[in-house]
Amino acid sequence: MIQGHRWGVIAVLFAAVVWGTTGTAATFAPDVSAAAIGAAAMGLGGIAQALWAGRGILNQRARLWQQGRLLVIGALAVAVYPLAFYGAMRLAGVTVGTVITIGSAPLISALIEYVLDGRRLTLRWSLGAAVGLIGMGLICLAENAAHGETLRAPSVPLGVLLGLIGGFTYALYSWSARKMMLQGTGSTVAMGATFGLGGLLLMPVLLVSGGAFLASWSNAAVGLYMAAVPMFLGYVAFGYGLARVEASTATVITLFEPVVAAVLAVLIVGERLPPLGWIGVALVIGCLAIITLPLPSRLRRAAPAPPPGVI
Repeated sequence: MIQGHRWGVIAVLFAAVVWGTTGTAATFAPDVSAAAIGAAAMGLGGIAQALWAGRGILNQRARLWQQGRLLVIGALAVAVYPLAFYGAMRLAGVTVGTVITIGSAPLISALIEYVLDGRRLTLRWSLGAAVGLIGMGLICLAENAAHGETLRAPSVPLGVLLGLIGGFTYALYSWSARKMMLQGTGSTVAMGATFGLGGLLLMPVLLVSGGAFLASWSNAAVGLYMAAVPMFLGYVAFGYGLARVEASTATVITLFEPVVAAVLAVLIVGERLPPLGWIGVALVIGCLAIITLPLPSRLRRAAPAPPPGVI
């Protein structure tokens, strides 16, 4: 179980790293709208996951039919998430949109598990989440100190709202997919069915807004990369991890995504991250250590066994 949990953490961390490349990748296709990028990435990537899991989906179609409510909830969340996420980045700025979307997801995920599953949170999880959120807040403040015009944009409140919607839908499809796995559906099948159906729902958006992908080879390459690496490989790894760690823990680990995005923005895009931002990066890394590293043996012996349902 411990070994499986460790590999689950590694898989979710891999997903967070490749997801963190999407903002930098999108800068290579400036003429493509946020809706088109989101629909291409999540839509095509989701359909690719469904094809990858096609045989398993057919074999478990009876179980998926029984889980239809969870499947529909997850698919709707998958379809809304990229539109809200990339819309938040467009309206409130990349850093603010990412911080609000990814930063709110662990708290919303924990609330969903508390309301729907009766789970309680340990002090260790709460401490790790708090450290991570503080770190992300510092990254946000540092970026906006360097680019103060972002905060004065009249569209920021709408961008913040879209970010919260993105965080909610991200937490919701993570919860529904894990719930399907706990009820006996394989991780590849649960993720493939959820994202495949969500991807189909995004196809009309892509057809309406995706013409810019055909304008140049670079635009097309960005679309293919977003669909194949962050969304296909990333979510396959995320599904593997969800089968081994709680959804709320997984969403905390993905707080590493904005760290990757900020570092790539400095190294590749040429943005500057002030010292306050690097302190935030260190705090997010500290959050991962708090959440994922095993306790010392003397503390494990001293700590009482948690009751059922405690994260």
